[in-house]
Amino acid sequence: MDFQYLKNFMDMMAEERTSGNAVEIRIGNECVFKYAAGYSDLETKTKLTGDEYFNIYSCSKITTMTAVMQLLEKGKILVTDPLYDYIPEYKTMYVDDGEGNIREAKRHITIGNLITMTAGLTYNFKTNAAEKARKLTNGKMNTDVFARCKAEDPLIYDPGDKWRYSMAHDILAGLITIIEGKPFRQYVKENIFTPLGMDKAVYHATDEIKSKMASQYTFVPDGADSNLDIVEAQKYGRSNKGTFVNIGKEVSHVLGEEFDSGGAGITTTVSDYMKLLEALANFGIGRTGERILTENTVELMRTNTLTEEQLKYLNWRQLAGYGYGYGVRTLMDRAKAGSIGNVGEFGWGGAAGATALVDPKLNLSVFYVQHCLNPREEFYQPRLRNAVYTSIGR
Repeated sequence: MDFQYLKNFMDMMAEERTSGNAVEIRIGNECVFKYAAGYSDLETKTKLTGDEYFNIYSCSKITTMTAVMQLLEKGKILVTDPLYDYIPEYKTMYVDDGEGNIREAKRHITIGNLITMTAGLTYNFKTNAAEKARKLTNGKMNTDVFARCKAEDPLIYDPGDKWRYSMAHDILAGLITIIEGKPFRQYVKENIFTPLGMDKAVYHATDEIKSKMASQYTFVPDGADSNLDIVEAQKYGRSNKGTFVNIGKEVSHVLGEEFDSGGAGITTTVSDYMKLLEALANFGIGRTGERILTENTVELMRTNTLTEEQLKYLNWRQLAGYGYGYGVRTLMDRAKAGSIGNVGEFGWGGAAGATALVDPKLNLSVFYVQHCLNPREEFYQPRLRNAVYTSIGR
């Protein structure tokens, strides 16, 4: 193994495209590469070490899916179950066609629709239903109450028709809260974090944790609106001409003190989150020897679920050649992706640039972080993945 190509790529990213970055790579239970470049704070020129805390945003979805798959294993849910079996508010749903016409949905939302992002939901938190949840909880935004209230928002297509990136994982967090009768963060701590020895990962960062966090920036391309939506910005972007703006250390998708965001809520360190990715790369067995999922379940997670028609909507440039498994991207076509990785490599990325890669074939786990919204995933993610596979193959 020779990691010079990857080191050069990391240095280039830190110099030209983000405030700083860090990565850890493990094969089996061995760390084979760990590196950090750039700054944890641009204003003070404090060097990034890689041991800082980061908001990992949508990389949290991998944890949520691990929790969902645990419930599947225990026989508590099926992917074919209608969501209304557990949350009756979803019994009758409506579709807004975008032209002012609202009609009853042709099909019910299933748990499988949530898992595969085919439920007809959006990523819009600023709705009347969300405001209702805020009032009902006195601003605390309890995860289960939020999930119930969101049923009042119309869908944008009939469940099963398309793929659309959405807050489905937040509804799944509410579903787990309701089924288990405890806060989602408590379930995750008891069933994932503690068994794997993850003692840094949290859903609500304390002031002490924030003091150990790398400064968080957003990249504003020259001529662009500084209020660019962070979900939309995650889908595209290549420019390296612009300005880094310090935006503080909060996560806009954490809506209240009781809102355990299944889609974007975890704050952690690189080495700590690696413990989950390492377990998935080892078909469910963690470094501690604890099994959190069975081998067949991990295989199911990385199996494409989308039809040819649904795949047309998974059109992010950095996901060319990928399908969508159980809440994660999964590599299907190496030629189309231009990837030198393995079919079945899976993972996801986050709005501030965190990226997870898991390859059980090689027992390979990779966690890359930066702390910059508008991360320009279409530029760095495919390049990062190729640099990783080249490095471990040399």
